[in-house]
Amino acid sequence: MTTLHHQDRIEGDLVIEVAFTDVGLDLGDAAPDAVRAESLRRVAEATGATPVLMRQVHGADVVVVAAPSTTPPACDALVTSRPAVALLARAADCVPVLLADPASGWVGAAHAGRPGLAAGVVPATVAALRDEGADPRVAWIGPHVCGSCYEVPADLQDEVAALVPEARSTTSWGTPALDLGGGVRAQLDAAGITDVRAVGVCTREDHAWPSYRRDGAAATRFAGAIWSHT
Repeated sequence: MTTLHHQDRIEGDLVIEVAFTDVGLDLGDAAPDAVRAESLRRVAEATGATPVLMRQVHGADVVVVAAPSTTPPACDALVTSRPAVALLARAADCVPVLLADPASGWVGAAHAGRPGLAAGVVPATVAALRDEGADPRVAWIGPHVCGSCYEVPADLQDEVAALVPEARSTTSWGTPALDLGGGVRAQLDAAGITDVRAVGVCTREDHAWPSYRRDGAAATRFAGAIWSHT
């Protein structure tokens, strides 16, 4: 059974790889321990790297991973320069954002939901990488709910759009919405990252991907993964 999809690869002194996990895996906090452990085992087998999760809290905190830990940190972004460590950003409508500096091997993974987008988790991840001396020049935007499907109340739309104007959208049925991917791309552009590689999938519309908007509490979680190796 295929474990990874939409794979990409950048070759330099270190090889940087990106992929998104199969819907057959469940990496969600609500998944039974045995199911999540087996999913992580399969990710490790497919990537040849040790997977590192976050306890995602819809904020903008970034943690530097010096070594893999069995206790996921409470944050919404991870960065590392360690080879053979796969950073995972989980989602089921939110935007998994992956970042890389091909020259230094530094990589980052961010979970950008509506609150995280407004809080600036993506610019914070870019800043954290730059604070480490890295120059993130490539970004990947993973599958997420599209701006034609993510309906929100008008006051919530206004609240987010006041911070990220590019996120303002309208559903295909004419009601207020948010375009999380558009907001993320605008933040990456503002940060000077122009090599942006997007997976053009709406999780709500495509049943090959988990979607909280479509499936509610029954939705599992996939992950965007980024890692490096020699």
